[in-house]
Amino acid sequence: MKRRQFFKGAAVVAGASTLAAPAIAQSEPTIRWRCVSSFPKNIEVLYGSAEVMAKNIAEATDGKFQIQVFAAGELVPALQALDAASNDTVEMAHTASYYYVGKDPSFAFGCCLPFGLNTRQQNAWFYHGEGGKLLEEFYAGHNLKALAGGNTGAQMGGWFRKEIKSAEDLKGLKFRISGLGGQILSKLGVVPQQVSGGDIYPALERGTIDAAEFNGPHDDEKLGLYKIAPNYYYPGWWDGTSLQHFFINTNRWNSLPKHYQAALTSAAALANVDSVARYDVLNPAALKRVVEKGAKLRAFPQDVLQASHKAAMELYDELSDKNPTFKKFYESYRRFQTDSNLWNQASEYAYDSATLRLARR
Repeated sequence: MKRRQFFKGAAVVAGASTLAAPAIAQSEPTIRWRCVSSFPKNIEVLYGSAEVMAKNIAEATDGKFQIQVFAAGELVPALQALDAASNDTVEMAHTASYYYVGKDPSFAFGCCLPFGLNTRQQNAWFYHGEGGKLLEEFYAGHNLKALAGGNTGAQMGGWFRKEIKSAEDLKGLKFRISGLGGQILSKLGVVPQQVSGGDIYPALERGTIDAAEFNGPHDDEKLGLYKIAPNYYYPGWWDGTSLQHFFINTNRWNSLPKHYQAALTSAAALANVDSVARYDVLNPAALKRVVEKGAKLRAFPQDVLQASHKAAMELYDELSDKNPTFKKFYESYRRFQTDSNLWNQASEYAYDSATLRLARR
C-alpha cells in the first residue's frame, strides 16, 4: 500500500459481526486507529506504554476498538508526533509535550518544569488540580485531546565525557537536552541540542554533542551512553518528573462513542501507573549494572545547582512577561507546588529522609 494512501485511511468503521457474538457486541462499531510514538521500540517502557494502552482498549471493547502503535520514524519523525495528531495525519500520538516548547513554552507544563513538581505532584495537578483544566483548554487550541499516559519518574542528570567540577565547566558544552532545561542551561553558557532518543548515541560518537541526558539508568543503558561519556550525573533537576500523554485529534475524539472514550481514558490511566511501577523495578538494577560497566556516578556540584536554579527563576519571569498563557500556567503551578511541598515536608520527604538515614546505621 502506498504511504499516501495509508495516511488517508482514517478510522475504519464497519458493521461486520459474527453470529456467535453477543447482541450488544454486534451493534458496536469496529474502529481502527494509528498511534505514532516519539520513542523507539528498544526503549520498551516508554514505547511500551502505548502498547499497554492499546492492549487494554482492545480487551475492554472485545476487540472492536483496535489501536496500532508505530515507533518513532515508522510513519513520522519522532519529534513530529504531536503535529501528526493535531493535523489529523493520524488519529493519535504518544509523546512528551515538552518536545514542543519551540511552538509555545507553555507546552512544558504538561510534561515537567525544571525544579518543579515530582511525579505524584504532577499527576495530582493534572488529574485533580487546576492543571487539568488549564491544559485541556491549551491543548484544545492545538486541536488535541490529551490523556496522561506514562511517566519516567525523576530522571538522571545525564552523561558527560568530562567531569563537571563547577559551573564554569558548563561553558561551551554541547548538551542534548529537552524542554526548558536547555534554555536555562544556555544562560550558563551551554549550547543545548534537541536530538531524538534513537540518535543520541551516534551524535555522541561523532562528537556532534559533548554530553546528553535521556532518562534513567534502564533506558540510558539500552542506549549505551556509558560507553562514550562515562560521567553519570544526578539529579536531573530539569526532569523531576516526565509525564507523557496520548494526544488525540479533537475531531477523532469527539467522533468516538462515549463508552469508547471512557475505555480509552481508563486504558491511558493504566499505562500511566504501569510505567512508573516498571521504572521503579528496572532502574535500581540498571544503575548497578552501568556502574559495574564503568560509569562514574557523580552528584552535580552545589554551585551548578544554585546557578541553574537562579537561571530557571529568571527564565520563568521572562517568559511570564512575554507570554500570558505561560504566566497563567506558572502562577497556578507555583501555588500548587508551594502547598504540596508543605504537606510533603511532613509526609513523603520526612519519611524518605528518615528511612534513608536509619538504613545507613
